[in-house]
Amino acid sequence: MRVPARPRGGDLGLLPVLAGLVAIWVVMQILNPLFLSSANLTNLALESVPVGIIALGVVCVLLVGQIDLSVGSVSGLGAAVLAVLFVDRGLPAWLAVAAALLLAGLIGWFYAQVHNRIGVPSFVITLGGLLGFLGVQLWVLGPKGSINLPFDSGLVAFAQLHFLPPWLAYTLVLAGAGTLYATGAARAAERRRAGLPAASHRLLAGRSLALLAGSGAAVWYLNRDRGVGWMFVFFLALVLALHYVLSRTAFGKAMYAVGGNAEAARRAGVPVHAVLTAAFVLCTTLASLGGVLAASRLAAANQSSGGGDVNLNAIAAAVIGGTSLFGGRGSAFAALLGVLVIQSISSGLTLLNLDSAYRFMVTGGVLLSAVALDAVARRSRAARGRA
Repeated sequence: MRVPARPRGGDLGLLPVLAGLVAIWVVMQILNPLFLSSANLTNLALESVPVGIIALGVVCVLLVGQIDLSVGSVSGLGAAVLAVLFVDRGLPAWLAVAAALLLAGLIGWFYAQVHNRIGVPSFVITLGGLLGFLGVQLWVLGPKGSINLPFDSGLVAFAQLHFLPPWLAYTLVLAGAGTLYATGAARAAERRRAGLPAASHRLLAGRSLALLAGSGAAVWYLNRDRGVGWMFVFFLALVLALHYVLSRTAFGKAMYAVGGNAEAARRAGVPVHAVLTAAFVLCTTLASLGGVLAASRLAAANQSSGGGDVNLNAIAAAVIGGTSLFGGRGSAFAALLGVLVIQSISSGLTLLNLDSAYRFMVTGGVLLSAVALDAVARRSRAARGRA
């Protein structure tokens, strides 16, 4: 009875985006039978990673009730710094990546200081950052405007060529299902000791078996082509790590508390300014990481890196995936599911030979629907005293 009670209370969770993703896949498959081919799904997974990682950072700032409009520019700057240090200056790839991430972290720290100490809204701060760091990106690239990454470098190979061997992919699937059951059982035992209702072992086993069957089938299908890319596995690892932080740590609970009601969180002893600073730093650092992987995927960094629709797609992915614009609600899986929705629309319309105008219109409609659904759910929760 607990599962259906949550939707009736306005807590829809990931159900709408899952239903929307299935609907998109069904429609696209009907219109073009190549959409669900193993080759196209492999490409779709890899293309989703850079924007998906940027969307993970957006989830962090949305959870605390803020916004970052500069993630595209910061990702482009990260790609530019990587290319200049790695190619032009000859630094090791790991050091160039570390420098790009460190610079992005300092940008997030700067945003937080302006917001915490002066009170400038994050919308205005990051809008200025969108323009300012785009200029810094162009300045870093210099007159050349474009820098190619060596095709034989580890970064390019990681983003384009490296795939899990089948045995390892199946091992990870088995380990994931086992971990899901073990963590669920441990939490259920803890709740029982506290005298609280807990999930039954049958439910936990069924959930783990469903994950095992679904993930195993997906791995088998992708292995008909090139398999599961290491870059996509890296993205999944980041999603799971952030999910653990948000759901199992005091810091994660503090993020939800600040996003739900910052003043109440402050009175409860939550260090609001420190939480906001951490959220901004996480956002900009993940944006830079997404830019680094995008440059590795394309084997180049140029003036258009992080431009175009990267910024809006990252924000849209977080919102479409179920993260509330009002703060305090969402999860790391929002970035994963949201970017899959956006990339599925893009991939399907490309296979249909339709230009980007239709992609923008469809994505905009999906985004509006997601925000409207969130507003309705929020009103329903408020009516039941659960806002």
